[in-house]
Amino acid sequence: MSDELALLVADVFEAAGALRRSGEAFAAAEGQTQARWQLMSAVSEEALTVPQAARRLGIARQGVQRVANDLTDAGLAEYLPNPDHRTSPLLALTSEGHTTLRRITARAEAAHRVIAPKLPEGDLAGVRALLRRLTEEVRDYGTGPEEGGKAAAG
Repeated sequence: MSDELALLVADVFEAAGALRRSGEAFAAAEGQTQARWQLMSAVSEEALTVPQAARRLGIARQGVQRVANDLTDAGLAEYLPNPDHRTSPLLALTSEGHTTLRRITARAEAAHRVIAPKLPEGDLAGVRALLRRLTEEVRDYGTGPEEGGKAAAG
């Protein structure tokens, strides 16, 4: 079983790489990067602080700050006052940012419409469920027994 899990992990990394490369192409067609696309998506429905956006994306705050600054410099996002924290402004998309996000997302959706019919819907749902379960188990385990995950307590 652990061999199958190792092979699944390798397959997930390969799929993630392919998806990342296609995402870069969708974003590049609109003059953006995948990192910018991800951050625009994260703040598209509600303004967030950079630390909140970083937590939502599961990446380092410093990287998100750099991308946020790039987005504001490009006029795609803006910093707004945060009534809850004077020194941590909220990042929000501008109307140009929303338009750019819609264009990138439309490119991705067009690709999904081509790819999805080639994959059995039940298989997609099953893979999604398995990936959510795997993610949950990995989070519960932690980074290893020495880090205090469930295996260490067990």
